[in-house]
Amino acid sequence: MNDPILSSLKIAASGLAAQSTRLRVVSENIANANTTGDAAGADPYQRKTVSFAAELDRLTGADLVKVARVGRDQSPFLVEHDPGNPAANADGYVKMPNVNTLVEMADMREANRSYEANLQVVKQARELINMTIDLLRS
Repeated sequence: MNDPILSSLKIAASGLAAQSTRLRVVSENIANANTTGDAAGADPYQRKTVSFAAELDRLTGADLVKVARVGRDQSPFLVEHDPGNPAANADGYVKMPNVNTLVEMADMREANRSYEANLQVVKQARELINMTIDLLRS
């Protein structure tokens, strides 16, 4: 028989790992929000996205979350007129990353809250386990 408290710990741990990956990807996107190509007409940094999937844990029967893949956003690049930029084409236009900092900040906030919620589950499960041990000692 599987212990529901230990199962909840495993589920929360998978959520922590998934949200950590999401936070890493968001930070990469924000850090590269102005990274242009390294040669004239070259493509700039392309925004990364994270896709999650449910994964059945056969041992506990619980649905865990996992990162299915880290993909690339296929939305078009922004174009700015900046003839002095080394990445400018013959007409003086530079392709800019398809990263919207406001969207990334919202995604970061959501990932942070999800991470905190999973962390709270871990804390609560730990407290319940400690209470059970104290009860058995008495």
